Amino acid sequence: MPAVPSTHARSANASADRAKNHPLLHFTPNWFAVTMGTGIVAIALGQFPQAPSLHAAGAILWLANIGLFGLCALAYLAKWVLYPRAARALLSHPVASMFLGCIPMGLATIVNGLLSYGVGMFGPGAVSLAVDLWIVDALLSVMISLVVPFMMFTRQDHAFKEMSAVWLLPVVACEVAAVSACLLMPHVADAGAQLSLLVASMVLWACSVPLALGILVILFLRLVLHKLPPVAMAATSWLTLGPIGTGAVGLALMATEAEPVLAANGLSAYANGIAAACLLGAVLLWGYGLWWMAMATALTGRYLRQGMPFNMGWWGFTFPLGVYTVATLKLAALLGFAPLARFGEGLTVALVLIWVLVAVRTLRGVFSLTLFEDPSLKLA
Repeated sequence: MPAVPSTHARSANASADRAKNHPLLHFTPNWFAVTMGTGIVAIALGQFPQAPSLHAAGAILWLANIGLFGLCALAYLAKWVLYPRAARALLSHPVASMFLGCIPMGLATIVNGLLSYGVGMFGPGAVSLAVDLWIVDALLSVMISLVVPFMMFTRQDHAFKEMSAVWLLPVVACEVAAVSACLLMPHVADAGAQLSLLVASMVLWACSVPLALGILVILFLRLVLHKLPPVAMAATSWLTLGPIGTGAVGLALMATEAEPVLAANGLSAYANGIAAACLLGAVLLWGYGLWWMAMATALTGRYLRQGMPFNMGWWGFTFPLGVYTVATLKLAALLGFAPLARFGEGLTVALVLIWVLVAVRTLRGVFSLTLFEDPSLKLA
């Protein structure tokens, strides 16, 4: 007859089980995708100054996103303090480590919101805060864009068949920081500081977009040879829009902001050519994104027929579509092309509806504690 565990033993086992399943232990950087998705919806709503109600809704969402980012930052910092071995294990995981790129991208939406909403709420001090946060964001983006690929090259185990669009996440952060630099330029008075931001935005863009486009080529070949990823990774098909949409937004902003900055620094001879080249590049990237968006839509339809279980990956539907939406609206305003503006408005409606769906299901998962899972704990 087997021995019956004592009350003390049962209590110890229960405590051990609770420790193993503690949300902080299983907190991973993919939760910052919530701040990315929420932040980009706020930024998209801010593209309609002619609609005060939308602008107000965007401001409220941006304020809420600051709280979300703060909670995520505290939770992840607590994990490093309380479970340092488990936190370090993430760097060796071939998928979970990619989501480190979500941290600076989530922060960038707060920086951008300071310029869209913060100046009106808090005055000129919002610009100074935005500059300081942007410096942190840019440094963090560059660090992650180097550290994660270095770990991919030296420590992690990867197989071509298992490759997915999550490879883009640590790379795209730099171009998101480039967009923030462009947005800062008209808010900075000093011409030299404006030129520094312009050069920084170009360098950050160059550190990200070409590499991301190369990854898209590899991804295309992987899909041809090995077909679709598992249904649990269905949302990754939308991640392809991320670098394309963000890259287009960056170039569109350079097309409008570079000319006066260059002129103010005695570089007028180059201003028109750079502005024209940036506009051309933005339109071409936007057009390239149309193909990937159409393909992502078709693939999502196929996945839906198979049955898509909800997971944190669903936030991948939001930020990529959001940046492509903002790119569409920016180009529509720049070109004065009404049909493009109507298309951008339609994308905004779709973005908001998707965000509501994903946010509601995420809240359910938070309260039920079913969304907290760190796959890298197996490596700890």
